[in-house]
Amino acid sequence: MKRQRICVVGAGPRFFSGISVYTCRLTNALAQREQISAILMRQLLPTRLYPGRARVGAQLTQLRYDPAVPVYDGVDWYWLPSMLRAISFLLRERPEVVIFQWWTGTVFHSYLLLAAVARLLGAEVVIEFHEVLDTGEARLNLARLYVGLVAPLLTRLAQGFVVHSQFDRAALEDSYKLGDRPVALIPHGPYDHYQSSNPELAQRAAPAECCNLLYFGVIRPYKGVEDLLTAFDAIAPEEINKYWLTIVGETWEGWNLPAELIAASRYHARITFVNRYVRDDEVMSFFAGADAVVLPYHRSSASGPLHIAMSCGLPVVVTQVGGLTEAVASYEGAIMIPPQAPAALGVALNQLLTKLHHRFPDPHSWERTVARFEALFMALSGDQTALGEVLV
Repeated sequence: MKRQRICVVGAGPRFFSGISVYTCRLTNALAQREQISAILMRQLLPTRLYPGRARVGAQLTQLRYDPAVPVYDGVDWYWLPSMLRAISFLLRERPEVVIFQWWTGTVFHSYLLLAAVARLLGAEVVIEFHEVLDTGEARLNLARLYVGLVAPLLTRLAQGFVVHSQFDRAALEDSYKLGDRPVALIPHGPYDHYQSSNPELAQRAAPAECCNLLYFGVIRPYKGVEDLLTAFDAIAPEEINKYWLTIVGETWEGWNLPAELIAASRYHARITFVNRYVRDDEVMSFFAGADAVVLPYHRSSASGPLHIAMSCGLPVVVTQVGGLTEAVASYEGAIMIPPQAPAALGVALNQLLTKLHHRFPDPHSWERTVARFEALFMALSGDQTALGEVLV
């Protein structure tokens, strides 16, 4: 079968985030079967406006793009001269399909121009949704208005869409007019590059005999870290020796309530708090040192930390929100609880003790992800029967 020319447009490493990881992993996975190139967003916005401004440009990851993949890194928010170079890159690579990773309104003006150029070159445009609108941007009237004006222009240029769950499909349809254009359900691939079988790499302050609960990820209002701290503080004194809590994440949006609860907790001495964005090698160490992962989100379309936990085979407590319910549907190590329910979370922490020292198989694979993308590519080429089960 002829290899198709595919270009993935997404987040680069300068403003490093979970989307940076996903863009790299998807690109490398597709490169095993197709002829892939990548255009990365380098300067998402003026650095002073970014919540994690102190770490912009820091070397936080060991991930690298496949040497066979041409990469342009990348496009700056203010365009000149980077956008001219990106357009030149597209002209040189001549992709048949361009996949845009959608996660923030700051890239919409760049995506709009690149999508228009791609269409002029005869390429099919696909938009992969990670969120319809970032929660932080949704709180800002100007940002919400801007996305409302620009996003429909971009979606009109697309021939197809990708979502990770039925929940995302419903949110997408509520926001945009998709018509009869295909929407493919393609599950998030695993983050198995964070796996470690070396016990010497494990990082934990917790005694070996207790359950080290790990919350990992940025600390924002919708992440629900305060619910976890409330549940942890409610553990009976005669039971607390069974648990240790490790919280690793960078505070965004001025959400300092979790830090205040940690300082005030009666079990403060049994809480490890790493309040920063950590490097890849540290991510591996914290998950290697965890006995279970707790993700008490109030809402979420998808979760990188959840996929790290499943790739490591760890028991996980996760709330029944957004696309997370579907993400763990076939994962035997998951305990599902309602959101914003510290009492239910406390019960789940007790249930975790029955799952300790078990490792569970991850139901996700990049091979399945790539196969579903290829079915979408075939459908865009005119073979509608190729979509099969990937159509939502």
